[in-house]
Amino acid sequence: MELLSILLQAQATGGQSEASKWSFPLMMVAIFAIMYFIMIRPQQKKQKEIKKMRESMKAGDKVITSGGIYGKIKDVNDTSFTIEIAENVRIKVDKASVFAAADDLPKAQ
Repeated sequence: MELLSILLQAQATGGQSEASKWSFPLMMVAIFAIMYFIMIRPQQKKQKEIKKMRESMKAGDKVITSGGIYGKIKDVNDTSFTIEIAENVRIKVDKASVFAAADDLPKAQ
């Protein structure tokens, strides 16, 4: 809250020099750049890794859905997987709902 009031006071003062006219816009650009490199870019990298992992899955891989269902992939389509969750029990799920390969998860102790 104090930072905001300081910034508003700095903008409200009359007789600003050329440098102070550019300080606020430059600060906003710097804040956006920092937010991009700290939050947005890592999230985009993570999304690309997840997409690559889902595209590399094939029949026979063990997976876990986002709903917590463990199973084995039986069929792969463009947008969905057919997963066998028990003997002769198969469900069709969207590729986006597959959380991870069961082999990649850490083992419970």
